[in-house]
Amino acid sequence: MGIQERKEREKERRRQQIIVAAKKVFSDKGFNKATMEDIATEAELSPGTLYLYFKNKEELYASLSLRILQYLNLRLAHVNKDADLPPDKKIDGLLEAMHDVYDFDPMIIINMFHLQSSETLRNLSPEVMDEIKELAGSSIAAIAKIFACGIKQGAYIDQHPTALADIFWSLFSGVILWETSKNVIDKKKDYLKKTMDLAFKIFINGISK
Repeated sequence: MGIQERKEREKERRRQQIIVAAKKVFSDKGFNKATMEDIATEAELSPGTLYLYFKNKEELYASLSLRILQYLNLRLAHVNKDADLPPDKKIDGLLEAMHDVYDFDPMIIINMFHLQSSETLRNLSPEVMDEIKELAGSSIAAIAKIFACGIKQGAYIDQHPTALADIFWSLFSGVILWETSKNVIDKKKDYLKKTMDLAFKIFINGISK
């Protein structure tokens, strides 16, 4: 292994060390109360080292979301891989993918939805912002492709596939944010997955012919 390759591996290892520490700190303290100093302490690094890898706390927060979007794209690509699947099977695959994405890391996906509706986006570097846009756009396009296949085969109402994908994504994020906020108030009430299943069922019934 050459010197440059070793340096790149060490750089990536350190970056992942920071991300793991950030995830714990954000989980324990929440975004607003967490500081770069807290994350540096958790990662056993100096605060200055963090700024070599991330522009600010917002960018570090956003970087956690990239993992979810990358995983989502992989799962959706798998659903779309078989063009011969009937619409109901594709929808089954889509719903399974959404459950898997939530289970992959609930905290990060909740953070991602908060990120979408906050001023945090304004403080990201162009590079991170471009990556988020590309991955989010790919996810919506992949979901739209599933609906487009169903429309073409006469299974769903003839509406723009991207509009259906946007509504589906809004439903997914809305249920997660609302049920999560309810759970903070009363931890005994955790109906997220049941509510998500019901919301998906109502949506699919609504667009089916």
